[in-house]
Parts: sequence; structure tokens; C-alpha cells
Amino acid sequence: MSASGIHSNKSRGIFFISLTAALAGFIFGFDTVVISGANQPIKLLWNTTPLFHGFFIMSMALWGTVLGAIFGGWPTQKLGRRTTLLWIGILFSISAIGSAVAQDPYIFSFFRFIGGIGIGVSSVAAPIYISEISTASSRGKLVAMYQFNIVFGILIAFLSNYFLQGVGGSNDWRWMLGVMAVPSIIYTIMVMGIPESPRWLLSAKNDIEAAKKVFEEIGSSNPAAEIEQVRSHVAAESTSGGASVFQSKYSRVLWLAFLLAFFNQASGINFILYYAPEILEKAGLAAKDSLRNSIYIGGANLIFTFVGLYLIDRLGRKTLLLIGSVGYIISLSMVAYAFKTSANSEFLLAFLLMFIASHAVGQGAVIWVYISEIFPNKVRNMGASFGSSTHWVFAALITLVTPIFLDSNDGIFKDNPWPIFAFFAFMMLLQLIWVLVKVPETKGVSLEELESQLVK
Repeated sequence: MSASGIHSNKSRGIFFISLTAALAGFIFGFDTVVISGANQPIKLLWNTTPLFHGFFIMSMALWGTVLGAIFGGWPTQKLGRRTTLLWIGILFSISAIGSAVAQDPYIFSFFRFIGGIGIGVSSVAAPIYISEISTASSRGKLVAMYQFNIVFGILIAFLSNYFLQGVGGSNDWRWMLGVMAVPSIIYTIMVMGIPESPRWLLSAKNDIEAAKKVFEEIGSSNPAAEIEQVRSHVAAESTSGGASVFQSKYSRVLWLAFLLAFFNQASGINFILYYAPEILEKAGLAAKDSLRNSIYIGGANLIFTFVGLYLIDRLGRKTLLLIGSVGYIISLSMVAYAFKTSANSEFLLAFLLMFIASHAVGQGAVIWVYISEIFPNKVRNMGASFGSSTHWVFAALITLVTPIFLDSNDGIFKDNPWPIFAFFAFMMLLQLIWVLVKVPETKGVSLEELESQLVK
């Protein structure tokens, strides 16, 4: 076989390995949005108050996600990236089956919480794993496959909810949630066939031979040189104090991770995805039409995530954040205007789709890549855990309080939610300023070189 043929085979190998790890994102996306189809049926079934419904039914998975993200760095470091990914699949499977058969809101919330833990840990472990097995030139698009799978899962969840509506009568929602067990089990089996991260093998186990085999498997042109570079950084880190990420020398990357995660949720993305059918109903669409139009939202998310994947290693992370910020400001302002003036539903849907496109190309494509690459090897697991947990704390808070503002009977903005979208537009103006002034570019730079640039 020619050298180019060998390189091509190895490239396919690293792509398949990355794709397998990124499939955690598919279940993440599916689980995150599938609740939108169960939202109203469960509210009627258990006759819950807006506050109870927001905390236990809609946001309980997100509180599990917060817990998983906060502590996800521990198993990722102690057990290894691959073993952690395997347990994530098991948690997803248990959650899907348990929530589908739950007979009261408390048991339902418990199993949703279990699935949320899996999501939180996956948002730490999967991007780290992919970033550590990829090259500087391919890291952006390979890690961004995690985000692609999230939005693919979101689209499939919207489609699943639409086609399962009417299948089980009043128990439609059980089928909507239970079907997630299928991809969860498939993912768990696939993870058994991928190798451990070579950087973890070196930094946590000092297993040079195992790391060399993995570097060779993923197509490294010079495994010995990569091993030496990683080991030299590990040695330098071992003489520079403890492994806590909350040291002054890491303050810059901590602020970058915190603000990126904060602005991600301050855009309103989870608010719109979780409550898409209800938002569209407020625009005058019938329930069946709102579910169908939710599919358009999922489809736009998928298509423009492809665009983000294509551009992230070409234009860079900062450029995509700038493009997304401008799109956010325009689209959210026009959605607020549409509700304020009672514009027709097609006008509102068009700008909701523009919002989704802006997110997919910008924050959606960048967040998991950026958080997984800006922290040094020694504290990458804890740094990614910090950034991910920040993201999920704000996602949970927004989802928790939304019924208080949006509920059809008691919501503060029950008649017209335009101030919510105006607030999100203002937050995206702040994001635009922050990106212009403070965010550095990381495109095409190795993880070890980034450490030298960002940590002083």
C-alpha cells in the first residue's frame, strides 16, 4: 500500500474514533429536546403548578447535568476518558427506560436527573477525549462533531416527537422518552471499541508504550516526538505547583471559559429549544403545526452546524463568534419586534430560524471546541468541567424560571413574551463587544503551544 493510502486509512480511523465519542452528543441533544414534546401532556397528566413543573419536570435533567458537569472532571481524570464515556452510555440507557415507565412526577424527575448527569459528564469527557486524539489542524472540526451530533439529536428528537404524537394516546410522551434507549445502547457498545486518550495515558499513567500505540493508530506522523512534547509539558507542570485549576496563572482561561459558557445561554438557545412548540403556539400556530415547525428549527440547526464545521478550522473560532453575535442581535431583535407588533407567524418563524443559524455557526460550533482546548493538559479535565458546569447552571436557571414568565395562565409575559427576546438581544450585544476585545484565536495551534500562549 502507498504512503498516501496508509495516511488515508489512518485518517479514517481517527475520524471513526472521534465520531464514536461524539455520538454522546447525539444522545445529549435528543435528551435535551425530547422533553419539549412531553411538556404539555405531563403538565395535564400530573396537574403541576408552573414552579413545580419548571423545577421537577422541565429542568430536573439540567440540574443533573450541572452535577455531572461539576464533578465530571473527576472520573474523566481518574478512570480515563474512554471508561467515563462508557459509563455515560449506561446512564443514558437507564434514564430513557426509567423516565418512560415512571408513574409519578418524582420518579420521573429522578430518572431525568440520572440522564442529566450523563449529559453533564459527556460535555466534559467527550470534547476532551476528541481534542486529545486529534491534530492541531483537524481539532476544530473533530471536536465540533460533538456539537454536530447534539444538533442532529435535537432534529431527530423533534421528528420523533412529531411522528409519535397520536401513537400512544395519552401515553405518547412515554414513547417519546423511551425511544432514546435505542441509540444509548448502540453508543455504549461502540465505545467499547475505541482506544484511550494517549495524552491521558502519559499524564495519568506514564504508559509510554500504550500511548505510542494509540498515536500510531490515529495516524501520528511522529509518535516519538508527540510523546516527548507531552511528557515535557507534564514534567514542567509537575514542578509548577498543585493541580488546582483555580490558581491565578489560570485566571485568563477561566474567565474565557466562564464568559463563553455564560453568553451561550444568555442567547436564549435552550429557552427556545425547550419551549419551541409553546413559543410557536403563542405566535398563533396550532399544536400540530407548532410541532412541525419545531422540525424546521431542528433542520436549520443541523444545516448550519455543517457550515460551522466547515468554517471552524478555516476562519477560526473568534471569527465564527463574531458572525454569530451579529446574527443573534438581528434575529432576536426581530423576534421581539414580531411579538410586540403581532406580526404573522411566518415572519416570526423566519427570524427564529435565523437565530438558530446564528447559534449553529457561532456559539454552537465553538463552545465545546474552545473549552476543551484552552486549558493545559494538567488541569484540562477540571477546566472543562468548570466551563461545562457554568454552561449548565445557566441553562438550568433559564429553564427553571421560564414557566414563570411564559405559562399560559400565570406567566408574567403570558400574553406577549417580547421582553424576553429583547433581553436576549441586549446580552448578545455585550457578547459581541467581549469577543472583539478579549477573545484570542486558537485555530491551528497545538494544545501544548496554546498553554504557552494563554497561561503565564
